[in-house]
Amino acid sequence: MHITTPADFVSWFRSVAPYINAFRGKTFVIAFGGEVVADGKFVELTHDFNLLAALGIRLVLVHGARPQIEEHLARNNLGDTYHHGIRLTDAETMRCVKEAVGRVRVEIEALLSMGLANSPMANADIRVAGGNFITAQPIGIINGVDLMHTGAVRKVDVAALNDRMEFGEVVLLSPLGYSPTGEVFNVTLEDIATATAIALDADKLMFLMDTDGVLDKKGKLLKELTVAQAQEVLSPPKSAASGMSKRKLPDDVSLFLPCAIRACEAGVARTHLISRHTDGAVLQELFSDEGIGTMVVESTLNTLRAATIEDVGGVLQLLRPLEEAGILVRRNRELLEREIARFVVLEHDHRIIGCAALYPFPDEAAAELAALAVDAQCRDRGYGEAILNHIASVAREQGLKKLFVLTTRTAHWFIERGFKEADVSDLPAQKKSLYNYQRKSKVFVRKI
Repeated sequence: MHITTPADFVSWFRSVAPYINAFRGKTFVIAFGGEVVADGKFVELTHDFNLLAALGIRLVLVHGARPQIEEHLARNNLGDTYHHGIRLTDAETMRCVKEAVGRVRVEIEALLSMGLANSPMANADIRVAGGNFITAQPIGIINGVDLMHTGAVRKVDVAALNDRMEFGEVVLLSPLGYSPTGEVFNVTLEDIATATAIALDADKLMFLMDTDGVLDKKGKLLKELTVAQAQEVLSPPKSAASGMSKRKLPDDVSLFLPCAIRACEAGVARTHLISRHTDGAVLQELFSDEGIGTMVVESTLNTLRAATIEDVGGVLQLLRPLEEAGILVRRNRELLEREIARFVVLEHDHRIIGCAALYPFPDEAAAELAALAVDAQCRDRGYGEAILNHIASVAREQGLKKLFVLTTRTAHWFIERGFKEADVSDLPAQKKSLYNYQRKSKVFVRKI
């Protein structure tokens, strides 16, 4: 939202209030690579982390150190060996890993400790917790190659992590794990982040990556994916014989999307894939309806259902702008409460974003579609058509044969969906007697 006036600011601030209330006390796990630190972009990110912590969000940050490790290896004339996409960590490599991770961690802690006056970190009191929270085990031998000190998460110390967060501390996890025998293992940040989010039953897991998120074949950002849809994205491309061209996913999508699926299947409510290159990407993803990246969920966040009395406030808020613009006939709360049983609502992530009402006229085997509305920020996504189809289905189940609508501004939208213009005389007798000739609404009818 572009804020140019005090009214814009007030409107924006009110729009983020529901998220602030919803996120307080929730647990977020946010993972970012060592590139963020190497590029000098972590200062801006600390401002965002400071804000999240100030809002009462329980934060676990997981950092990587790949470019720093590669720099240490090159400085020591050591090769960077991979086997099946996994870094082989021998004793010399492990020494470089420890040095690189230690330096990155110290730099991150220093930046999180800033409290410069006249900056977003002024008066910040971010206390950073670290420790041996991750128990790891060696990956072992793969196809005859011993990966040595390369490990995988075996256990996450949930009790210790919760203790630190209960004390208001931000937990910072490095890409290292420890064994009961005192060994240290090189573990990927995505493994630690995913395992930690699952163990904590986190509300959100977020990966900062090089691309904007997951794109479709035309290069358009996919804002929301169910687990099933995400699995389709990762499924092997069909052969050329099938007529489908092969699609190669960006490396970071291939790396992080399986982690998102794994996390959601294990109970993490939401996993987000966003760009590390966009300033404020974390805040834009969390505190706006559309977000800025790709969100992966277990199943669709949309629910189309019959309205209840508890929905009156949300429906009124949805209808009010359209009523003030003269697009819809005004309904007061008392009327809406009496007629709420005739409404259906479309919820997205527990927020009403669409509605419509059905008024049957069984003697003429007809029904009126009224008060069809979709939130301004959610239009052009097919929600209006979904509500229309649902209303038509309900009318058919009642044995009705045609659906009619009265409109002053949206004639073309209904024409594009099979409605044909009719005359006031074609309306059911009861509706015809109530027709407002001053408003001069056009009548459109569709057989169902």
